[in-house]
Amino acid sequence: MNIRKATVDDAVLIAPLFDAYRVFYEESSDLDAAMDFIKTNLSHDRSSIFIYEDEGPITGFTQVYPALCSVAMKPFYVLYDLYVVPQARGKGVGTALLEFAHQWSREQGASRVDLETAHNNVVAQSVYEALGYELDTEFRKYSFDLASE
Repeated sequence: MNIRKATVDDAVLIAPLFDAYRVFYEESSDLDAAMDFIKTNLSHDRSSIFIYEDEGPITGFTQVYPALCSVAMKPFYVLYDLYVVPQARGKGVGTALLEFAHQWSREQGASRVDLETAHNNVVAQSVYEALGYELDTEFRKYSFDLASE
């Protein structure tokens, strides 16, 4: 088992998993666009991606984006993507990726890691809660679709 920070050269390994992740969230499969998105993020340092390797193709990845908290005046990371291939689920891959992302984020000077997940994604919620993530009951999340105007 090896977890490491991905490079642009790893985009070809990550793209199929990223595409499957998007399909899980009911988006249409588009492997070419997934490849371009991952390559752009990595080549422009827009995100950091960590991959899980276990004697063969990667079996999972997580992607974090840098952010700043104005109130605390501290950096943090938004963990936006976590995906484990179906045959590797239930084997600790997701937990290992999350713990690696936490340690890496601490080393970058971040104060916390935030994430969002679908209300019905109870399997992932149990993993997050087992690691100590707390459900935010104080703030509401809103989104404004810029394409709707």
